[in-house]
Amino acid sequence: MVFGGSCSSCGVGFALLVVLFILLIIVGASYFC
Repeated sequence: MVFGGSCSSCGVGFALLVVLFILLIIVGASYFC
């Protein structure tokens, strides 16, 4: 990922990363519970 590019693509990449992280937490919580 290039951080020096346009701000919109940077925001989309960051949003996808956050969504994946949240899904990982939800799956992990449901797995351990």
